[in-house]
Amino acid sequence: MCVLNMFSIDLKFVFKVLLKQNFQIPKWILWLTVLLNTPFACMAGYHEKRLLHDLLDSYNTLERPVVNESDPLQLSFGLTLMQIIDVDEKNQLLITNIWLKLEWNDMNLRWNTSEYGNVKDLRIPPHRIWKPDVLMYNSADEGFDGTYPTNVVVRNNGSCLYVPPGIFKSTCKIDITWFPFDDQRCEMKFGSWTYDGFQLDLQLQDEAGGDISSFVTNGEWDLLGVPGKRNEIYYNCCPEPYIDITFAIVIRRRTLYYFFNLIVPCVLIASMALLGFTLPPDSGEKLSLGVTILLSLTVFLNMVAETMPATSDAVPLLGTYFNCIMFMVASSVVSTILILNYHHRNADTHEMADWVRVVFLYWLPCILRMSRPARLKEGEFPPTPMSDTSDRKSQLQDVELKERSSKSLLANVLDIDDDFRHNCRPLTPGGTLPHNPTYYRTMYRHTDDGSIGPLAGSRMPDAVQPHTCISSSADYELALILKEIRFITDMMRQEDEDSEVAKDWKFAAMVVDRLCLIIFTLFTIITTVGILTSAPHIIVS
Repeated sequence: MCVLNMFSIDLKFVFKVLLKQNFQIPKWILWLTVLLNTPFACMAGYHEKRLLHDLLDSYNTLERPVVNESDPLQLSFGLTLMQIIDVDEKNQLLITNIWLKLEWNDMNLRWNTSEYGNVKDLRIPPHRIWKPDVLMYNSADEGFDGTYPTNVVVRNNGSCLYVPPGIFKSTCKIDITWFPFDDQRCEMKFGSWTYDGFQLDLQLQDEAGGDISSFVTNGEWDLLGVPGKRNEIYYNCCPEPYIDITFAIVIRRRTLYYFFNLIVPCVLIASMALLGFTLPPDSGEKLSLGVTILLSLTVFLNMVAETMPATSDAVPLLGTYFNCIMFMVASSVVSTILILNYHHRNADTHEMADWVRVVFLYWLPCILRMSRPARLKEGEFPPTPMSDTSDRKSQLQDVELKERSSKSLLANVLDIDDDFRHNCRPLTPGGTLPHNPTYYRTMYRHTDDGSIGPLAGSRMPDAVQPHTCISSSADYELALILKEIRFITDMMRQEDEDSEVAKDWKFAAMVVDRLCLIIFTLFTIITTVGILTSAPHIIVS
């Protein structure tokens, strides 16, 4: 009958259109239209309407639906975890999508199906009937109760099924000790807000805990389980028990993101700090490399600190690792400053102490297997151990032959024969050549007019013959030249000694550089392996 009424409404619309166009409608069609527009009662849902009227007209939503007032109402409670939306470590909150499942028996909602057209169940809004005031105690939601009020399915035997979905925001104490290799256990405590255990008896629906068959996988967390537990607590104030159902959501952090975005870059940056010890000090970039690496680690540590709660209860494992690496890099910068200080020392500014010479030039090079290269002349080859003695003798003989065959340095400077000392030297009073070099300095000096003459009070030797091949002024000039050459030789020797001192400092800097490279390499490896193995689990997924 309801279908016919709907069909008549469509016919009226068609007739209106035809009449506007002056279309001639047959009479039988008009009578059919009038018949269809006659009001008839729609008989669908009559029994359900009557049933709702009989059940709810006299129903009191404030009445606890039990047969005996002294008996508790049995409430079966469970939940279905659909999704972990977010774990807010900084605010210590867990946001989840959960469907609650509450079942109880209402003695006021029972009927005989044969009297109501075999109607076996009804869908009734929760505000029209009594429902338990079960709430989550540790809720952090602004409205406290985050469930959506869906209809309650009521069956003819009085059983009521209420499955409200909701976005639950619960408090959860986040333990960051093993971050990012951590497991978190977030509890959700449900119970009646006003009824005690003698009035409302909560029972765990499934001893295994919550239902996770429809769980949507989270990209950051792996779900390990949702165990449930029924707690019955007696307080000192009241003799009646208070019952709650506590579900624990056990999750494990997936470390793939943190491993490739924080740990691997930190290890690579630490290895770059180690490579800085192999960089020559003269390159000028040794210190700037260490400072740049220290700044890079500071940026990564700030990224870790932003995701962690501001708590002093524990230091995260990754933060401990970053602090160790930063300590290593900062120590490497200090060591680099010491190495550069040693490398640029010379004999004019520093004198090498005996203990420094013993430690850094003898003991540590021997321990580190370091040796200074032998300085060889051009064309020479390093001697073998078996022919060391014979080679030394041959070298001495070669030096003597070269000294005999070559002219003296003074002869090369004056471009004269090497035997001028025997032929052209003034004779002493005894008729022999003076061998003491101070003889010339005691006999001659420069006068005020720039000429060379004998010292005041000195007397020329009587044995000097007028036919001596070199005059007294020439002898004095030769003595001054010899003096200057000796001064130049002393300066060159002093420069060689200063150069040796500077080379000793540079070698000491090399030894410190090698020692720091070994120490910091071992420190980095031991720290990385020790921290990773101390974690409760290392699963990169």
